Amino acid sequence: MKKLFLFISLLGFFNLPAQQTKILWLGNSYTSVNNLPAMFHDLALSAGDSIIYDSNTPGGYTFQQHSSDATSIQKIYSQKWDYVVLQAQSQEPSFPPSQVAAQTYPYAQKLDSLIHDNNPCTQSVFYMTWGKKYGDQGNCAGYPILCTFEGVASRLRESYLQMAADNNALVSPAGMAWYASWHTDTLINLWQSDNSHPTVAGSYLTACVFYGTIFQKSPLGITYSPISAQTTNDHLQNIAYHTVFDSLENWNIGSFMPKSIFTYTGNETTKTFSFSNLSQNFSSYQWSFGDGVSSIGSGTHTYADTGTYSASLIVFDNCANTDTSSQTVFIHGVTDIIEPGENNFSIYPDPVKNELTVAGYQVPFENNRVQLYDIAGHKISETGIVSETTRVNTETLTSGIYLLKINGTVHRFVKL
Repeated sequence: MKKLFLFISLLGFFNLPAQQTKILWLGNSYTSVNNLPAMFHDLALSAGDSIIYDSNTPGGYTFQQHSSDATSIQKIYSQKWDYVVLQAQSQEPSFPPSQVAAQTYPYAQKLDSLIHDNNPCTQSVFYMTWGKKYGDQGNCAGYPILCTFEGVASRLRESYLQMAADNNALVSPAGMAWYASWHTDTLINLWQSDNSHPTVAGSYLTACVFYGTIFQKSPLGITYSPISAQTTNDHLQNIAYHTVFDSLENWNIGSFMPKSIFTYTGNETTKTFSFSNLSQNFSSYQWSFGDGVSSIGSGTHTYADTGTYSASLIVFDNCANTDTSSQTVFIHGVTDIIEPGENNFSIYPDPVKNELTVAGYQVPFENNRVQLYDIAGHKISETGIVSETTRVNTETLTSGIYLLKINGTVHRFVKL
């Protein structure tokens, strides 16, 4: 993401360089036609994201050829890429599962291994392509599922998802976006006259899918497009958005990033709380308890005073990715909190709308009070107890949790 940071100093204003995302594309003509890498660069740049890219896309290349190609290997090792996009020969992943397992999966794994040997933090992205417009007629006699576009699309989906699962990689589901677009509006032709390679519209749809996959941001409303018809742009962006973001888990998007999750328990009387780290995909973490105190280890903390605190947990992985979550900790200014039902009187109804009743209180009544507090412990009202039944007006209270203190005992209740 391109960011501009401005610092004020005695010397004036200084701009930090933009953070650039480095992407290598390894594929064939489905990538090179219409120069998909350049189109993706221009699309991302118009949305404020800066990209450095390179590619190697000889026509008809398979994963096996890329895995031993001197140019592909040299480019993999040329720098520490953020992403390497892997596109197989267009038909090969649609073949029968046993054939794909022998001819495609091993070389997908070899490429992924080369990528991570160069940089363990590089994320492989498998570029799920599309079926030919009228199916693979040259191969459908021996494998009938290939006789239709839909059948080819289903096999491609299955194979690319398997490669991603085998290699802890992402999937850019361009093929599924093509499927959705064609079944929504057949007037937008995604195929060239060979019924295989992409038109400019097909490449633009694919670029929008990659934008959602890599940057995890919506392509909706992006101004750049090589297509003049705004209605077509809107359609393609909308298809790309829903294909990616309606099924993030299917494409492993976000699955390998650190995720901050925690719970806590505590005693408001002692002000001591225990925080439990339930995060995923992290290597280290740090607590911030909301009162200026932090910890890189223990999740046990004692607060010095009552109040409302925002406790946070930030988690890190080995690739400088982070995630933070926060929860509010309440320590009320009312002591001796216990739950209802432990005394010889009761309060009802709970939840309440307009009036709360305190019933069954035993004599003597003198000097006994019903005190109403908000959740932060601020007193709202006070009523004397003059009989075994006392009513507290709650009509003007806003919805939320409140506290009722009666002779040193505090009850929580909910105002609707």
